[in-house]
Amino acid sequence: MSQSPGGSPTGRAPAPARPGQGPAARRPGDAVGASDRRHSRPSSAAVYRRRRLVVLVALVLVVGLVVALLAWVWPGFARADAEPAPTVTVTADPPTPTLEPVARTGTTAFAQALPDTVLDLVLRSDSATDAWSTERALEAYELVYADGEGEDATTVTVVAGQWPTVAEAETAASDLVAAAGEPTDTGDVEVAGEVAGTYAVTPAADGRSTVTWRNGTAVLQATGPADVVTDVYSAYPL
Repeated sequence: MSQSPGGSPTGRAPAPARPGQGPAARRPGDAVGASDRRHSRPSSAAVYRRRRLVVLVALVLVVGLVVALLAWVWPGFARADAEPAPTVTVTADPPTPTLEPVARTGTTAFAQALPDTVLDLVLRSDSATDAWSTERALEAYELVYADGEGEDATTVTVVAGQWPTVAEAETAASDLVAAAGEPTDTGDVEVAGEVAGTYAVTPAADGRSTVTWRNGTAVLQATGPADVVTDVYSAYPL
């Protein structure tokens, strides 16, 4: 039996291939590049927002940790035992005299030790006095200090005396304090950290005060405006 060219053994023509069948057919999902296209799609706006939120939270945590370390570890400004910042004290320059002191009349070592100026007050007169002769002072001087000339000047008078012994000077100082009146302030006079005597502040009339103090064998008494005479006592070198 003869066969027609291209015929099958049975004499039937082969059935045509259906679309999508055969070795050359591939599923769309298996096509080259399909997987890459699925994974290369751009992220949505929601994903970006979540990422920014995560970064922001991490940044806040880092800043909080740094602040906590500074507050509680070093320098520890939040600790109760943290040392306070040092206080800066500005001290004004002391007042300076505007007048020239008068020539001194006393020649003894004690007289020469009495100052020519105290703060802005200048020696205007210097004379020996026998006011304390009944107290058996070896020598005594009355010194008048002022910050200017005329009736408007601030004036402080200082009487200074020297005694033979500390005990006699102490007795004289006690008598002078009692004669001045009831003191409103008393305390020790210290020299180089050692107690060298006592002082007493006694109010006087017309807004004035008297300060009586002893330094070893020397006794001094200053009288003047209440807001000035205590400063004179504090600045006086004896």
